[in-house]
Amino acid sequence: MRWAPADVDPVATFARAPTECLRLPAEARAALSVEVGRAAFRTPVLLGGQAARAGVACETCHKAGRSNPTFLFPGVSGAPGTADVTDSLFSTHRGDGIDNPKPIPDLSGPKAKLKIAQAPADHKLEPFIHGLVTEEFDGPEPAPAVLDGLAAYVRALSPAACPKAASQPVTVAYLLADARRAVRAAQGEMALGDAPTAVLMLASARTRLGLIDERYADPGLAALRAQLRAADHRLAEAQDAVRAHSPSIGADLAAWLAASHPLEARLAAREPASLFNPALLTQAARRRLPG
Repeated sequence: MRWAPADVDPVATFARAPTECLRLPAEARAALSVEVGRAAFRTPVLLGGQAARAGVACETCHKAGRSNPTFLFPGVSGAPGTADVTDSLFSTHRGDGIDNPKPIPDLSGPKAKLKIAQAPADHKLEPFIHGLVTEEFDGPEPAPAVLDGLAAYVRALSPAACPKAASQPVTVAYLLADARRAVRAAQGEMALGDAPTAVLMLASARTRLGLIDERYADPGLAALRAQLRAADHRLAEAQDAVRAHSPSIGADLAAWLAASHPLEARLAAREPASLFNPALLTQAARRRLPG
């Protein structure tokens, strides 16, 4: 809410999200690469540094791989929906001391209108994304599978894959589905022996749990919030197990996935009392938005 104009429509902006214009490849290994990129796209841990501390991920500017017309970050944006990618707030590499915010592009729009050619034969997208992570945001060096996955995800976004509905409700089920996809991507990368990528996938799943947690802030929902945090703690332990190459990690992740479904049911039962409820969200926005 701090990164939006004061006159924003809370329901349209925070209770709904754009639908994703994504078509997964049929081949399993290629589909896994897209899933890796999709999960990395959704966690601030990818970018590190100031962006991670602020909670900024790729999806902050590109909601569901689209654009974000209400994005208004102090010192980085000009008009809503713009960002200065050469601002020194996030980057010691590209800060140029000039205030020049530009419109955030829709990554799911026509490929010909995007800044960088995406054809694999052009070999331009991966270096561009690498520069975004390591220079524009001063982020850590991404694992090769993560960089390849981010490029695969962006390439898999297409206007031809857009659903008929332009947006969908943001719900517990919506965010937990993302978390499960990230955990399954971690399983896939563990099967390939790529522990660093698997750790980032679990970070992405934890990010989605955090987005649920912040909407269950009412004191009457404390017990459910404790269950969410216990689920997050199990993923943190799983990250440690991946780093240690623990033989139990496969069973641990399978158990987490199984337990996520009854957790979702418990959360969904109290969803009307949380900030997933558009009416309660609107009340909160009126209290918290500037002005």
